[in-house]
Amino acid sequence: MDFQNRAGGKTGGGGQASWSESNRDRRERLRQLALETIDLNKDPYFMKNHLGSYECKLCLTLHNNEGSYLAHTQGKKHQGNLARRAAKEAKEAPSSMQPEKPRIEPKKFVKIGRPGYRVTKQRDSDNGQQSLLFQIDYPEITDGIIPRHRFMSAYEQKIEPPDRKWQYLLFAAEPYETISFKVPSREVEKTEGKFWTHWNKDTKQFFLQFSFKLEPKIIPPPPPNMRVPHPGRPMFNPVPPPPMGMVPVPPHM
Repeated sequence: MDFQNRAGGKTGGGGQASWSESNRDRRERLRQLALETIDLNKDPYFMKNHLGSYECKLCLTLHNNEGSYLAHTQGKKHQGNLARRAAKEAKEAPSSMQPEKPRIEPKKFVKIGRPGYRVTKQRDSDNGQQSLLFQIDYPEITDGIIPRHRFMSAYEQKIEPPDRKWQYLLFAAEPYETISFKVPSREVEKTEGKFWTHWNKDTKQFFLQFSFKLEPKIIPPPPPNMRVPHPGRPMFNPVPPPPMGMVPVPPHM
């Protein structure tokens, strides 16, 4: 067969390479390139087994020599597995990729005891709405500290057995200990004038007042056998008078 004058042939050159020859040449070029750029001692997936051959722990493939393994590392299968492994590791440990947030050290104070307080119960004379006024004294409060407060559910605290009928109102200000008051677990009205706080910097006193919401009065329905009287009519039918000449017999006789 004339390899020189065939289609695609070149005068003075060899015949056109087949697909297997081109593939073998490409793999050889990749192997030479990998030998120059990759250090097998630092490859975590390169392993030599007891038979003297080489394995890829990522793709679970077997290779006869180092060149075959290096050519494998440049292929689509190995590169695809590397991309999937990197995506999996990034998904399992997302916090490691984020910069660490600066840690804020909590301020430390030496507690000096509980503050003095006064609680006043109040009732509106017009509608009977109940309210509570708290006065907490902080004469030795730390400079720049403003007293804080919050309501706590009975299920948040660990001092007493939880009771849904009660809630707790907490007051805190350094360097004093946090104090709490046990109040009924009713809805608090936080409209203007019904809930307010005030910190007096001169007298070092903190005031808080809140009102409980008015509960609607529920009128119980009448018993099912009782008839509601109509205005202007007696509730029961009058007993007719006895006939003339007959004496009525007293009951329970």
